[in-house]
Amino acid sequence: MKGPILMLAGIGLFGLLDAISKTLSADYAVWQVLLVRFATILAVVFALRAAIPGWGGSLRTRHPRIHAVRAVAMLGSATFFFLAFSHLPLVEGYLVFFTAPFFVLALAALLLKEAVPRTAWGWVAVGFGGVAIGLAPGLLGGAGGAAIGYLWAFCGTLCYALVFVLNRSLRLEPGMARVLVWPALLGLLAMLGPGLWHWRAPEAWALALMVVNGVLVGAATACLAEAFRHASAARLAPFGYSGLVWSTTYDLVLFGHLPGWPLLLGAAVVVLSCVMSEREAAQNPAGKS
Repeated sequence: MKGPILMLAGIGLFGLLDAISKTLSADYAVWQVLLVRFATILAVVFALRAAIPGWGGSLRTRHPRIHAVRAVAMLGSATFFFLAFSHLPLVEGYLVFFTAPFFVLALAALLLKEAVPRTAWGWVAVGFGGVAIGLAPGLLGGAGGAAIGYLWAFCGTLCYALVFVLNRSLRLEPGMARVLVWPALLGLLAMLGPGLWHWRAPEAWALALMVVNGVLVGAATACLAEAFRHASAARLAPFGYSGLVWSTTYDLVLFGHLPGWPLLLGAAVVVLSCVMSEREAAQNPAGKS
């Protein structure tokens, strides 16, 4: 269960990150927010390595190309989703994002040559059905986002799925330092110019949220990378739909938005797909990794 639990934690942290990012997008440019985010990740990692020598393992890698592609994909995911949520309500952006498990399974089969059981495809489809049930009332009621928002969300989803699969390919490398430092360093270099050009002196609360974003990204990235050390993409893909449950919880706890019965029903179907997928994995241990 270690892989699925870490996956759930990582998705939950990313959900909170999206809520904070949407709040910041109303007043601050994506480049500034991401610049602070990447700088925070690097500061935290090197502070930990200074306090605990060797924390996170070596920064050297035997797979520089995979790390380079992963870093680019993570930068793309962060940028595209921030842009998407500046145009779309969270619920509509998540509808696009919830196609990610299908892409994860397809990329795992194509790039990693992992066997994807029919049951994995089946429970991913059930999870997507739960999402459709939960989001249908808002979409059918006329809530429509800008077309460019959907495009950004789709691009972000593709990048996100690629990161998932590359996490799996790097599962034999010990330590967290590599998976945190190299993407953050690329992001910092990429965002330095536009971030400073579009810099707007942030209020204290906004700067605090930008820093929190960096901590959340680091923690979520570590959780997901560790999850793929313990379980295959086929086993973990259905748990991606737990984002619906997390987003419903955040809406209730942080913003006081009570979910309607369609959303509760959809969340129940999502939970069912995750539980049954994990039950299938437990009954067929050979397909776990």
